[in-house]
Amino acid sequence: MNSIKKILSATDFSDTATHAVERAAMLAAREGATLSLTHVISRGTLNALHDLLSPDASDEMEDALVTESLNRLHAVAADIAKRHAVTPEVSVSAGSALRQINAYATSSGAELLVLGAHGSGFIRDMLLGSTTDRVLRKTTLPLLVVKRPAYSDYARVLIPVDFSERSQAAIAFARTVAPNAELILVHAFEVPYEGKLRQAGFEEKRLDEIRKASRQEALKRLEDLVEHSGVPADRIRCVLVYGQPASGILEQARTHDCDLIAMGKQGLRMLEELVLGSVTRQVLEQAPCDVLVTDRKKS
Repeated sequence: MNSIKKILSATDFSDTATHAVERAAMLAAREGATLSLTHVISRGTLNALHDLLSPDASDEMEDALVTESLNRLHAVAADIAKRHAVTPEVSVSAGSALRQINAYATSSGAELLVLGAHGSGFIRDMLLGSTTDRVLRKTTLPLLVVKRPAYSDYARVLIPVDFSERSQAAIAFARTVAPNAELILVHAFEVPYEGKLRQAGFEEKRLDEIRKASRQEALKRLEDLVEHSGVPADRIRCVLVYGQPASGILEQARTHDCDLIAMGKQGLRMLEELVLGSVTRQVLEQAPCDVLVTDRKKS
C-alpha cells in the first residue's frame, strides 16, 4: 500500500469542519504525513464590506479578518500538535473558497483533500456553485468528505465497484486511508431496459432467467476482483444488489454500519457528474457516513 505524504484540510471553524480537521490530523499522524490547514474568507463577506465601507476602511477590516482567522487557525494547529504527532502548517486567504483551496492544494503538493460535509458551504459550492464546472475541472485530488466526529480509525469501508480499473484504484486508496478496516465490495446490477421489455410483453420467466444470469456473471467478476485485490480473504466481503446503484449503496452502508464509503470515479467525467447529479453526488449528499472520492486523476 502506498502512503499519503501530504494532506490538506480546509476549515470554516464549524462543527463538521472541526470533525474534518480532526480526521485529517489522525490520518496524517498515522501516515507520517505533512498536514496543512487552510481557511478562506469568502468573497461574499468581502463584497459586503466593500459595499458598506469606504475603500480604506474595508481594506482595514479585511486585514483584521485575516489576522483574526489566522489566530484561530494557529490555535487549532496548536491543539492538534498537543494531541497528535503532527504539527500542521496554516494558511489564511481571501476570495473564492474553491479557487483558493484548489490553488493551495496544487502549490502545496497535497495528495488528499479533507473537508467537512456542511459548514459554510465548501461542498455545497463544489456541487452547486456558479463557477463549479470550471473549478472542478482543475481538481484532481482524492476528496474525503467528513460527516461524523473522528474518534477512531475507520473500521468498515463500503466500496461500490463496477469492475473497471477505477474499482481497483478505489480499493487500493481505501486501504491506504483505512488499512485495518473490513472492506465490503458492493456491485449493483440490472437487466438493461427491463421496464420496456416488460411493457413490450416480454415473459417474466425469461426476465427472471436474465436476472439470474446477470447475477452469476457479476458474482464471478466480484470473486475475480477480490482475488486480484491483495486483500486477505477474512478482511473482505462481497455484496450484490439488484436495482439502482445509489439506493443500493446507501442501503448497504446502513445495513453494514459502515463508517466510510470509498468511491472511484475517473477523470473529467466524474467531475461533470458531481455537478450534474449522479450516483456520486447522491451518495455525497445522503450517505450516513464519511465519503472518500478516489481516482481523480486527469484522463
